[in-house]
Amino acid sequence: MKKFLPIFILTFVVVIIAAAAFNLIRDRQAANEPFGGPLNLVTMDGKPFTEQDLRATPVALFFGYTHCPDVCPTTLYELDGWLKQLGAEGENIKAYFVTVDPERDTQDVLKLYVGNVSDRITGLTGTPENIAEAIRSYHIYARKVPDSDGGYTMDHTASVFLLDKGGRFRSTIAYQENAETALEKLKNLAKRSTKG
Repeated sequence: MKKFLPIFILTFVVVIIAAAAFNLIRDRQAANEPFGGPLNLVTMDGKPFTEQDLRATPVALFFGYTHCPDVCPTTLYELDGWLKQLGAEGENIKAYFVTVDPERDTQDVLKLYVGNVSDRITGLTGTPENIAEAIRSYHIYARKVPDSDGGYTMDHTASVFLLDKGGRFRSTIAYQENAETALEKLKNLAKRSTKG
């Protein structure tokens, strides 16, 4: 029983944080306010990127890192596929992959990593301080986890956030969500953005 107590406590804490974040997102959505706060990042091509860029078009936003063994490459691959399936219907949707591991994920690393998967997704990085601020203001869970080899992995939120033009939260796509459901959410995001 003692062996499972730390796992239970960690699970409980993660559930509480997720519930608080969901309530905050829901409250902001009800108030019709943009999701998240200021950003001071840089694209994988070296261009400055702020919250104004994020609010200029409808957006699919995912936080992850390039050394991720499964969640991140799977999510990027699926997101790229869904955007391609949408074709012209979803051409106004921009997709961004924000690193939670700025120490390793430089512009060049992101460009190679994301570029091998998609030409529709843009990688974003920044200083550790700027990434930490983005993680806080967008209510992302991210934590460095040391491994037995002296390196580390990152635990992180595995959902794709869907934001309309203006940056208002509309929905999420969960990790390994049904492809038809995910595609429908992206279609709705594209339609909503053409109406308003």
